Amino acid sequence: MEHKKITGMEGMKFKPRKKAVVHRAQCVACGSCTKVCPLRAIKIIRGAYAAVCEKTCVGCGKCRVACSASVIRVEARA
Repeated sequence: MEHKKITGMEGMKFKPRKKAVVHRAQCVACGSCTKVCPLRAIKIIRGAYAAVCEKTCVGCGKCRVACSASVIRVEARA
């Protein structure tokens, strides 16, 4: 099966409508969210909690599903 390259999208920008938010005080820094993020928008900070880069996150929700502590939510951007 041959994969076709999608053309015509270069240079186009879109503004994501959602973002992931981590409740830092309850985060156990297990890293499961970082492993599933397709854009690498989540990092573990000082081994204590996960932090989401709002510029990179598109709010897909994969991190929320993977979070074993259930401390990530996906919400609308302001």
